[in-house]
Amino acid sequence: MPLFKDMLKSGETLFRDTVVLGYDFQPKLIPYREPEQMKFATVIRPLLQGHNGRNLFVYGPPGVGKTTACKHVLRELEEETGSVMHFYINCWKENTTFKIFYKMCEELGHHFLQQQKTSDLFSIIKEKVNKSAAVFIFDEIDKLEDFNFLYTVLEDIYRKSVILITNYRDSYSELDERIRSRLAPEFVFFREYNEQEIAGILKQRREYAFVQGCWDEDAFTEIVEKCTETNDVRVGLYLMREAGTIAEERSSRIINGAHVADAITKVNDFHIKPTEGLDEEMQLLLNLVRDHSGKKIGEVYSTYIETGGDMSYKSFHRRIMKLEENRFISTEKVSGKEGNSTLVHYATKLTDF
Repeated sequence: MPLFKDMLKSGETLFRDTVVLGYDFQPKLIPYREPEQMKFATVIRPLLQGHNGRNLFVYGPPGVGKTTACKHVLRELEEETGSVMHFYINCWKENTTFKIFYKMCEELGHHFLQQQKTSDLFSIIKEKVNKSAAVFIFDEIDKLEDFNFLYTVLEDIYRKSVILITNYRDSYSELDERIRSRLAPEFVFFREYNEQEIAGILKQRREYAFVQGCWDEDAFTEIVEKCTETNDVRVGLYLMREAGTIAEERSSRIINGAHVADAITKVNDFHIKPTEGLDEEMQLLLNLVRDHSGKKIGEVYSTYIETGGDMSYKSFHRRIMKLEENRFISTEKVSGKEGNSTLVHYATKLTDF
């Protein structure tokens, strides 16, 4: 029996293109989201005809393709015409009116604007955009500190479509009434993928990311099942990349069940967002959970108040859920004599996967 038949040679790799496994990668085809993409196109289409566009409120759980589908439509718009501008703003990074307008000015080719006032930045945007038409996409709007920019865009930009993306349906009710009356959006819900759809998406990525024939099918099925449990395609992409890396480290030409099992144990290291991307407030909450991991969420909130925090419980709970969505923490529902409770854990418990 040859000892080295299944071992990689020096310089040999199982990967064709690891970029394909990135969470921000834009595939040419977005399966299972055709109706949602058509809705995006429908609200934008009037801009191509010289009219004002319509607005859209997009919501659904994390990792179900909201951002990917939206960016795909923008790419097709760019290929179709150069007469409609577009801005994609990630509100996790740009979470104030000034930061949003600053980012837009940068995309318009204006730089070194630190000394400019917020009103000056919008004047630059308004002058440029009102000569044509624009699509404004604001992703993760539940992370915003203020919505002044939205009122300004709705009021002062002539021909536009505004698309808001969030995990929470009730983010809409939290908007100021003046904004809601001007926005008057249509609503699009992104449902969770089922297991068959998750398998199709991951197979599509596998085809482009890995050398043909390097996956044991039972091992790949294990990843599909784990991904289905979390209802987040990004977890599946992470596990595929980690399992492939582990197989390479062991000089194996086949990614097998042992490699997948070891990849699952590393899921604690998986965060959708880098910790350095957290603002001061979110970092404080993450540290609080770390220091009180395993306690009830109400107990952690009490500690937060005792240390000088002034956030309402509703806002506190929302931010805790945001940390969970991005895999910084996990929550656990438990039942006891006092009824149901939610425990918070620092990082993600392996039992969740």
